[in-house]
Amino acid sequence: MELKNDLLLRAARGEKTERTPVWMMRQAGRILAEYRAVREKAGSFIQLATTPELAAEVTLQPVDLLGVDAAIIFSDILVVPEAMGLPYEMVEQRGPVFPATVHSMKDLEKLHVAEPETDLKYVLDAIKITKQGLENRVPLIGFAGAPFTIFCYMTEGKGSKTFSVAKKHLYADPEFSHALLQKITDSTIAYLKAQVVAGANLVQIFDSWAGILSPEQYRIFSLPYIKQICDAINEVPVTVFAKGAFFARKEISELSCEVVGLDWNMDIRESRELIPNKTLQGNLDPCVLYASYDQIKIEVKKMLEQFSTQRYIANLGHGVYPDTDPDKVRCFIESVKEYSSL
Repeated sequence: MELKNDLLLRAARGEKTERTPVWMMRQAGRILAEYRAVREKAGSFIQLATTPELAAEVTLQPVDLLGVDAAIIFSDILVVPEAMGLPYEMVEQRGPVFPATVHSMKDLEKLHVAEPETDLKYVLDAIKITKQGLENRVPLIGFAGAPFTIFCYMTEGKGSKTFSVAKKHLYADPEFSHALLQKITDSTIAYLKAQVVAGANLVQIFDSWAGILSPEQYRIFSLPYIKQICDAINEVPVTVFAKGAFFARKEISELSCEVVGLDWNMDIRESRELIPNKTLQGNLDPCVLYASYDQIKIEVKKMLEQFSTQRYIANLGHGVYPDTDPDKVRCFIESVKEYSSL
């Protein structure tokens, strides 16, 4: 059935839109009291993410409460390594922690390429339930972490400012690094294709730690694997969001994706020149949403004037911060709709 609001998909495909579509990374989360209530009922983040009915409920909340033009399935990028045989825990105030990590070919032999229909069935079920709840109102976005970003967590075991353990492997054992990256890539392709079959209308690849690599390392250890994913997913539009990889925008523009996400450190006009034939997404600094309502409107208008309203999807330059006032978020969304309408 046709979507009632297909602005996001038309913008992704480069088609004309009446106004700019808008959604936010991490829009289903702690900014909403309604999310916190469901999270408390679930008992833990992982329990929430692995219970399809609850994951679907919080996926729908931003559509109902904030008026965004797309839903993004509530999940986590680290479900892929868990599906490969490397479970993780979500520790309060610390974030994700892997009790075991991967450092050698012997460790790698213990892992398998994820089989989404069994290993990640709960995500696919959540997508199906969410699609029913959306009733074709807006598109549903699926997602996965980029192979290098997943590699970071599987080798480091936790978040890090430098990911020096992960980067050490790139220099000290490139053979192992490429082997692990390939296994992650194979798992990710299977996972994203399964999300599309389940009902995802667009998928996004999050390379959250792209910016810790040098340009040369990024070309060797990240881009080739993202390229494999983009080449494999041809059923729906693909967005690549590589945070901090300002140096790779030209190479990213050559990938077979439809949309390129920008963080707030990437100059808009320069990005248009470097990425002329793709739809751009972004890139308001999430901290702008701490400003006054009037200032938020000024910043949104400034952003829209630089992007122009076509071949553009409005978003933040990263995920919305959990202590952001939901009314400031609504101001951002409503300002995009107001200033971008033809």
